Amino acid sequence: MSPVEGLEKVDKYIYKIRKAGNMRVDAIILSDWETLDKEAIEQIKNVATLPGILKAAYAMPDIHWGYGFPIGGVAAFDVEDGIISPGGVGFDINCGVRMLVVKGSSNIVKSNIDTIIKRIYESVPVGVGETSELNFSKNDFKRIVTNGAKEVIKMGFGYDEDLERIEDYGHIQNCDFSDVSEEAIKRGKDELGTLGAGNHFIEIQVVEEVYDEKIAKVFGLGKGDITILIHTGSRGFGHQIATDYIKIMRDNLKEHNKNLPDKQLINAPFNSKWGQMYYSAMNCAANYAFANRQIITHLIRKVFKSVAGLDVKLVYDVAHNIAKIEEYEIDGKKRKVIVHRKGATRAFGPGNPHLPEIFKETGQPVIIPGSMGTASYILAGTKKAEEMTFGSTAHGAGRTLGRREATRELSVERVIRELDKKGVKLLAKSKKGIVEEAPEAYKDVDKVIKVVDELGISLKVAKCVPIGVIKG
Repeated sequence: MSPVEGLEKVDKYIYKIRKAGNMRVDAIILSDWETLDKEAIEQIKNVATLPGILKAAYAMPDIHWGYGFPIGGVAAFDVEDGIISPGGVGFDINCGVRMLVVKGSSNIVKSNIDTIIKRIYESVPVGVGETSELNFSKNDFKRIVTNGAKEVIKMGFGYDEDLERIEDYGHIQNCDFSDVSEEAIKRGKDELGTLGAGNHFIEIQVVEEVYDEKIAKVFGLGKGDITILIHTGSRGFGHQIATDYIKIMRDNLKEHNKNLPDKQLINAPFNSKWGQMYYSAMNCAANYAFANRQIITHLIRKVFKSVAGLDVKLVYDVAHNIAKIEEYEIDGKKRKVIVHRKGATRAFGPGNPHLPEIFKETGQPVIIPGSMGTASYILAGTKKAEEMTFGSTAHGAGRTLGRREATRELSVERVIRELDKKGVKLLAKSKKGIVEEAPEAYKDVDKVIKVVDELGISLKVAKCVPIGVIKG
């Protein structure tokens, strides 16, 4: 018996809900049966009702319930007749993942892991509302959110060569600082270079398995290498921008939004004044997040150099909460669309003109982390993803337990004991956060990876397992 009315199996890992009622397109769910999430699938059906949506509304195998749009949702809207929705991006604009690789002996890292984790924890402010001691002026801040990682590299937080290993070279244009509120500036200015809390983390890992030696070599990875994942986004800055524009759209676009199946799907016509202002402010937040991960990278590099005498190189940095203008062939015709990826990763294939030369033959690196204590993966984007899912794939394991449920059902002692059994060192600011982010609160990342790899929307390159985790 299907858990969702109208859900039919089309092929292995592909389910469809045909358009009906107010749906303008089909909803396509990419999943094994076990990772289907009924509430979130109802949300993807709602997304299919929005004006200007093209082809289908897509759910990735890590889909779970979110604000308006499900997390793990992808939808593309015509740039002329479609909409842009803050709920389709999320409150943490350009939440994303950055992978670093340590150049040198992995044994040095393993033997100094306690010191390294402690020093990173001391160097990178973590936790709710934590601020940085970097003290950027308002003018510096304006330049950073306009120019992204490029600006902080100019200030000494990294190297020019880092830029080709960041999605969009760490700088998204079409952003105007005047579209950002004073409240957002106030919340964001002192948080640059901080990790935050929730599901954000810094994780030290070992490359346990390599599936494609040739691509791994291009990415700069080999079996046994030490990698570092940084998962964070635009902090209070992005959250405030989302909050501001949801209110603006509610106040100014009541007629436009009167028939929504869910008020959290609030949106603006993309080409309207409010749509363009939100897009501009969102891009400021995206640049903030690229700069934030770049500053954290610089702080981590300093720790590895001082503790172990080792250099750290950037592998890649991907966004997984963003809306972007891209071009795709739809019904035999090239069309510009605004692709919303909420808890979904861009996965451009070989030859894509938006990729730097280093990744032209391999396709874009795709980073999909697991939950605390489980494996993470690096994959390569594909032409099939461009044809099938608007160049998109999964972004993580996806939650199965809400934060309250996890707190009710799990204990801190048990989570720490299980991590210790796996040889994973943990430093966390909050006991509550440890329980909320326990591996049991998430889907099996190996199953998510199996789905995207077998579908061909991103292909496995390497698997990394954690040895140290830092949480807010």
